[in-house]
Amino acid sequence: MKNNYVVIMAGGIGTRFWPFSRKSFPKQFHDVLGTGRTLIQQTADRFEGICPKENIYVVTGEEYKGLTKKQLPFLSDDQILCEPGRRNTAPCIGYASYKIQKQNPEANIVVAPADHIILKEEEFRKRISIALDYASKNDALVTLGIQPTHPNTGYGYIQFAEDEGEVKKVKTFTEKPNLELAKMFIDSGDYTWNAGIFVWSVSSITFAFSKYLPEEADAFNSAQRCFYTADEKTELEAAYSRCRSISIDNGLMEKADNVFVVKSDIGWSDLGTWRSVYENSNLDEESNSIDGNVIAYDSKNCVVKTPKDKLVVLNGLDGYIVSEFDNVLMICKMEDEQKVKQFVADAEEKGSEFV
Repeated sequence: MKNNYVVIMAGGIGTRFWPFSRKSFPKQFHDVLGTGRTLIQQTADRFEGICPKENIYVVTGEEYKGLTKKQLPFLSDDQILCEPGRRNTAPCIGYASYKIQKQNPEANIVVAPADHIILKEEEFRKRISIALDYASKNDALVTLGIQPTHPNTGYGYIQFAEDEGEVKKVKTFTEKPNLELAKMFIDSGDYTWNAGIFVWSVSSITFAFSKYLPEEADAFNSAQRCFYTADEKTELEAAYSRCRSISIDNGLMEKADNVFVVKSDIGWSDLGTWRSVYENSNLDEESNSIDGNVIAYDSKNCVVKTPKDKLVVLNGLDGYIVSEFDNVLMICKMEDEQKVKQFVADAEEKGSEFV
């Protein structure tokens, strides 16, 4: 277990979850479902027994270092990796991987987003353990593939070969297909959702960087000599200036020929939208998801998330999002939630304090 490491990606803003998720306080630092633990705390909790706490690293922005430290106080400063800029997931994973490699060249790494929920945590640990065992013994890039429950067009899909055993060879990746294609994938039975949870040895991932993302690999190799020193920040800024903004899927996983998937039924959701919050909440007798001090009359199929110190009265709403946080109140039809990004853009014109 001492060679197992976890990298939690926690630098996103979660725009689709506005106004609850804000630049100053993104959704991963919120207790979204009212469980008593924030999303990033739940993410760290579920790796108990997988790796020691001193082997958990969080990659985030400098502006979230204080929040990260407050919510995960066991982290040392060296375990909180602050990116000098947002460059999507490939540079984020590259930074963490080269940093861990300097400390332990024998490391095996699990990469997980900070803002997902996983309801079947014991099953999750079993699936991760299977992937870690395989990745530690083979030059393999392993991902957890989620058993699809419906033809969702918001997720990427992984097609796998029907190999014997728990770890299956990946044939293709497909990003966010249209509904017709998603239905075909589901019907075929040889596709999973791409959860963005990865497992590999540090040697496999750094070799893959050198092969498929050579400019980024060169940048991080150059910066690595100063990791864990006073010059790390300066060298990291130089490295990031050479990195494209590219996802690990586009930059590496879709190109590599040693990608494998572990099929997983773990009660997963990326909790990316208000609808996903609704679908993962406890509902009242009128099918409302309510978190706040709320009195609802003749209202159903709503998701309501408002401050506890403010009484909110609803009357006659069906299928609405009602959300208030800080200085913004949003009331929106659930079916129009894709407009939230536009709301955010328009709100920013009113003033940066609203986003």
